[in-house]
Amino acid sequence: MFASKDGEVVVLHDPTLERMWGLEKPVTEVTWNEIQQLGHGNLRIPLLKDVLPLFENTSCVLMIDMEERHPAHQAWEVASQSKATIYWCGDLEGMKIIRSLDEKAHIWMPWNDTVAITKNDIEELKPDFINSQYSFLTKAKVDAIHDMGCKVSVWTVDDEATMRWAKAIGIDSITTNELALLQKVLQETPPTAKTYANINDVEVDQAMRVARDLGKWAIGFSRWWNPVQIQTKKNAADIVTEVDLLVEAHIREVISANFPGHHFLGEEFGGTYKENIAAWYLDPVDGTTNFANRMPWSSMSLALAFNRTPLLGIVIDPWREDLFEAQRDKGALHNGKPLKIENIKVDNPLASRIVSTELAAYQSWPGMLKLLDLLAENFCTMRIMGSGTLTLTGVALNRGVGAVIGHYSPIDHLAACIIVHEAGGVVMDETGTINLFPEKGGIMTATPAAAQKLYQIWMDAIN
Repeated sequence: MFASKDGEVVVLHDPTLERMWGLEKPVTEVTWNEIQQLGHGNLRIPLLKDVLPLFENTSCVLMIDMEERHPAHQAWEVASQSKATIYWCGDLEGMKIIRSLDEKAHIWMPWNDTVAITKNDIEELKPDFINSQYSFLTKAKVDAIHDMGCKVSVWTVDDEATMRWAKAIGIDSITTNELALLQKVLQETPPTAKTYANINDVEVDQAMRVARDLGKWAIGFSRWWNPVQIQTKKNAADIVTEVDLLVEAHIREVISANFPGHHFLGEEFGGTYKENIAAWYLDPVDGTTNFANRMPWSSMSLALAFNRTPLLGIVIDPWREDLFEAQRDKGALHNGKPLKIENIKVDNPLASRIVSTELAAYQSWPGMLKLLDLLAENFCTMRIMGSGTLTLTGVALNRGVGAVIGHYSPIDHLAACIIVHEAGGVVMDETGTINLFPEKGGIMTATPAAAQKLYQIWMDAIN
């Protein structure tokens, strides 16, 4: 909702008239006379005073959402003349104006921050609801808000897995474009923990849908949200951002709401390997140093395995809005399109090509510098980009012919390995065995043509 240049309160989602009406001007710079000429027939922008009568003498509630503070006073003057039940949300300063005008107003307070809201934050506004983009909430934060006497609303949840999570952690109101799906989820019996006799019992297809939706969410959140506070872990080069912590917390809760009983191992909150249980492996931001320095080369890695057999993997490149995925025996995809590795046979598959690697934190790993020399002897160039997940995954996109990582971790690398494997690539451990989940040592991904030669050079380097 916005006010026109001459002070009329119009009901419109966008701050400009360009997307829907082709006029490249903000609503605030156009008079009501000009606005009401747009469109045709009944397809025109309405005034708030014309909308309000539709909600009078009904059980419906009208929520007035203001993107800016400026129309707050005019909007309240119009709404105060109506008998409709009205809730207010949107710009925080606008909400403060509404509260100053009406001590009985129903206000939904916006809160989109990684920091938890406190009693002091809500003292002036006295809201009915805390209204947040769902990414910022956890069960602990929802419980804390309830303890302060407020309800919780989230926007905009359009996928089934996140709806199930919102229901599970006690969120009171969900904004969605998929109302029928939300009603279905709200009516269903919550899932219960399952045990699996063997790998074929795991609900991999459903897990793939959930993982894919989480990948899409993480692309948007990781791309547009700043690192915020940066903390060190083991040393000054080992860092974690608030985004790492928030992404892992959210994904853990969504997985738990959809698959209670599944195990979880994450970069930030830990976990240990367990046999005979479906387990998820997550690095919420792989390439945290890049991310913290706004270097556009970082990723998220999410994989599901049973014992040491990988079942699915998701890798995102948020900077290019890329989603890579693979499911056991079902191939690999890049943004929904099949991935297939080239198999070009030449005398020397490394010549004029690229092989990538990554540092061990901020140092070279044993044999890395020797690998550089041996690749140079084959007229092959080494690249170090700063995200082991993307480095290994790159082979599936024919970005170079191979990648070598000095130390394998399923949290960082399992998803990439299944993607390369399902795309037709070769994934080897230090013994030369095709192995997507080695218990020790490093890992190599390569095109079929380059695999044997690169493996031999890798072994020569580390031995």
